[in-house]
Amino acid sequence: MTDRPNILIICTDQQRWDTLGATGNPFVNTPDIDALYDTGAVVEQAYCQSPVCTPSRSGFMTGRYPSITGAYQNGQDIDDRERLLSRILADHGYTCGLSGKLHLSACNPSAEPIQERRIDDGFRVFNWSHQPASSCADQAAGTVRNHAPNWPLNDYNLWLAERDGHYDTVPHPDCAHIQIGPEARFHQTTFCAERAISFIEAHQGSKAPWMFQVNIFDPHHPFDPPAEYLDRYLDRLDDIPLPDYAPGELDDKPRAQKVDHNGAYGGGAGFAYDGMSERDHRYVRAAYFAMCDLISDQVGRMVAALDATGQRQDTLVVFMSDHGELLGDHGIYLKGPFFYEPSVHVPLAFNWPGQIAAQTVSELVELTDLVPTLLDAAGIEIEYGIQGRSLWPLLSGTDAITPRQDIYCEYYNAMPWHDRDGGAWATMVRSQNAKIVVDHGHGGGELYDLDADPGEHRNLWDAPEAAALKTAMLVRLSNRMAGTIDPRPRRRADW
Repeated sequence: MTDRPNILIICTDQQRWDTLGATGNPFVNTPDIDALYDTGAVVEQAYCQSPVCTPSRSGFMTGRYPSITGAYQNGQDIDDRERLLSRILADHGYTCGLSGKLHLSACNPSAEPIQERRIDDGFRVFNWSHQPASSCADQAAGTVRNHAPNWPLNDYNLWLAERDGHYDTVPHPDCAHIQIGPEARFHQTTFCAERAISFIEAHQGSKAPWMFQVNIFDPHHPFDPPAEYLDRYLDRLDDIPLPDYAPGELDDKPRAQKVDHNGAYGGGAGFAYDGMSERDHRYVRAAYFAMCDLISDQVGRMVAALDATGQRQDTLVVFMSDHGELLGDHGIYLKGPFFYEPSVHVPLAFNWPGQIAAQTVSELVELTDLVPTLLDAAGIEIEYGIQGRSLWPLLSGTDAITPRQDIYCEYYNAMPWHDRDGGAWATMVRSQNAKIVVDHGHGGGELYDLDADPGEHRNLWDAPEAAALKTAMLVRLSNRMAGTIDPRPRRRADW
């Protein structure tokens, strides 16, 4: 047993909170993730700080709000002065590695550099694979099928070549919105897990602590599970519920939602809600669930490697996702300037045998809390400028923590799809009982009484009876926005 744990962070991309057996989903088959939940600390109310990849990742890798990291939009480069969790751990003797996606800088295979630009991130092992295919926009439109290698240094492509494998997908014959992906042994999820397993095995018997971050691209679109995983759902396809959408509910909501209802990513790609049949909606959910099942199987392999190498008792395992996926709820697919629960409520669990008891954390938690929590668990001082709060006293049972009163999220034109409409700028605050979203620059917003309307279908923004609630939530939002100001550099004198 060690006081400085190894840290294995398993981070998926675009996975909703409610896609695990442990969180009540009756369709998925996720026993290995469920086991981490059953024996660890489950954070019931974990929220990302942006519903889009780069800003969310810049937040939870620094413990700081996306708007001050230099990476509050996809396609931006994180400020090279930022201190990532991996850099801080490396400075304190940890060997740090990564497999899969990082996405803290612009990622476009048609532009330099030939790999994602890196700051001084502390990773000694960097098995980088932003994604298996080429353009995300093409993936959303369903136009990507068989894929040539993209970035020359996409380690997934090199891994495939070592195995005479290929990332080939074919259209599903019954649904144009999903694809049949490569068999599980050639999937990018498997690649991420196998690079992690190699790292774990290499550290058997090592006295120095390590951190490895497994950044799986799934269940991000394109929805391309292996056939053997999707087939499990076909006999019960009609039992899968349709998206939670009430026709007409978007009439009094921000314009971006109406645009994406007509096609994800600003109306210019696939997943036009009204153009999809009920069977299409169920197929997409089945494919998404199947991708989550594959992730669980690979989580099981990584945990088994910890057991086989005698490192399980010394390793703190984190399971999480960067943000969610709408899956047709509220008539919208994928993601964007939307702060519904399926977009911002994410899975988060901490598991360290003998050190973290099985428990449920009911407090509101932000992903900015990840960095200070892990530093605290490792006995490392939390650096000045980190804005998240450590959960370690609560997880370790050593002390209580002051519960958060609300959650703050931001979307500062994070993706370019709405630029022709002046961009999309929005912020959100969620308390235990209410949620407010302000659509900056376009007027209007959203207000929900979560006790009366947990599904967020009735917008109370203009409702006279909700005026007091609206005022109170606007004050909360303004306070949280003020609180995101960068505390760096530290004050040196009184004047």
